Amino acid sequence: MSMLDDLDRALVHALHLDGRAPFSRIAAVLGVSTQTVARRYRRLRAEASLRVVGLADPERAGRARWLVRLTVSPHTAQEVAHALARRADSSWVKLASGGTEIVTVIHTPVGAAGNHPLLVRDIPRTASITAVSAHYVLHTYLGGPTTWRAHVDALTDRQQRDLKPPTGAAKPRQVVAESDHDLLTALQRDGRASHAELAAATGWSPATVARRLAELTAGGAIFFDVELNDVFFGATTHALLWMAVTPAHLERVATTLARHDELAFVAATTGPTNLVAHALCPDPAALHHYLTHRLGSLDAIRTLETAPVLRTLKAAGPVTPWPAVSDRSARPSPGAAEGSARTRAGRRPESPGHWNARSPARGRAGARVPGSP
Repeated sequence: MSMLDDLDRALVHALHLDGRAPFSRIAAVLGVSTQTVARRYRRLRAEASLRVVGLADPERAGRARWLVRLTVSPHTAQEVAHALARRADSSWVKLASGGTEIVTVIHTPVGAAGNHPLLVRDIPRTASITAVSAHYVLHTYLGGPTTWRAHVDALTDRQQRDLKPPTGAAKPRQVVAESDHDLLTALQRDGRASHAELAAATGWSPATVARRLAELTAGGAIFFDVELNDVFFGATTHALLWMAVTPAHLERVATTLARHDELAFVAATTGPTNLVAHALCPDPAALHHYLTHRLGSLDAIRTLETAPVLRTLKAAGPVTPWPAVSDRSARPSPGAAEGSARTRAGRRPESPGHWNARSPARGRAGARVPGSP
């Protein structure tokens, strides 16, 4: 497939509003048949790497996020990146800056980063990693429940009202409990998994799954995101923007950037640069225009480093070799995952304690770095 048509875009927008909405409800709002929506969904799964994922709000789950930049030897960069992508405590693994830099988000329990083996032991001891910087994510202005505007510009106001889940009475604030682990793991792999499938994954009854899922969603503890290869939205040029902003103006600059159509992510971080953004543009000329005209007009931005993104190996959800059981008919065609968040078939996410990148100091085949199994 080439670019998405109007119906494809409307379906993506609908899934952002309610990732678990039945196809029949989406079809009624879009004015097409249920079969048409189901067929389009399967095609987007197979050809555009579409996936709905259920994610926990980091604050409600007691998790901290570290944006980690690694400078890696060119001949080992992809191997290290794939090792990071297979980990259960990583997300948004990207190859950047000519393929010699890896950028990823590492999730740790709040206050426990000093004991996290990947950050304090495994990465520093890997010979092919020549430089490391870790930036604590302090606040997200764009990203997570709020998405890139190109994904959510296809529906009318009335259609959006009809598709948004009913709010009902105010629900008590929810936090993610340890007992929710299996449910969240299953939702991360397939946010549209049926109650029966979630019951099988958790050992709960379907009624208990439905009740807990409703509590977590209504209470703001989890949300549903839509992963998609953004090339099909015309975004062929991606870049990470590392900015140093005068602290007194950080809030104003960040909220301004969060309204820019070119950006999909804006967050305040620790470190010599205190604001990071992810730009999605149709071509290098458009990125240049954005940097020089829109960002260039913000005097509070003291410095700017631009790191072109070559490939995203993993997005928010875990890597998967093919769609979940409920959508097996939508297996991707060979090569469809290139440039998407999926990885090579047969690989499963590794537990947070495993690190399987090879070290040139230990040889090639079978080489291990500290902490590998």
